[in-house]
Amino acid sequence: MNILILQASPRAKGNTVWMAEEYKNAAEAAGHKVTLVNVSHKKIAGCLACEYCHQKGNGACIQKDDMQELYPLMAEAEVLVLAAPIYYFTLCAQIQAPIQRMYCVNAPAKVKKMALLVSSYSPGVYTGATAEYHDICNYWHAEDSGIVTAKIDEQKTDETRQKIQAIVGNL
Repeated sequence: MNILILQASPRAKGNTVWMAEEYKNAAEAAGHKVTLVNVSHKKIAGCLACEYCHQKGNGACIQKDDMQELYPLMAEAEVLVLAAPIYYFTLCAQIQAPIQRMYCVNAPAKVKKMALLVSSYSPGVYTGATAEYHDICNYWHAEDSGIVTAKIDEQKTDETRQKIQAIVGNL
């Protein structure tokens, strides 16, 4: 399968980066094609709600920023993995921008499965992020292949690695 991982942590050696790399390694070992993009280093603005995409743009966003690199990757992805730290009870802004900019195409055409990898220093802060993720899966008609959360004492552990490998096995 063609897998796209959108990794949104700005910390080069952070816990979310580790989770995304573990997913990539497991998926490649299983024979999947994987593209991992660090969206935190991209210049992606939020949606302007200008409706250009649904009028004159014929599905193309009026904004010309780094999101232009992601549209073709999203169009070919069969599996989309969102990997993001939790900042103040929800997915970080770095992952929100690309998610919301998909408004112009409504839903990625080939995405049939999704996964969510989230980390935080605190327990009990995942409800908002997982609810949004489930709403996206439902709206895009994508199957939830799994969610892995990792609070401070679960980060970069063999147990978390095994959970990530298990959701790769759900593909």
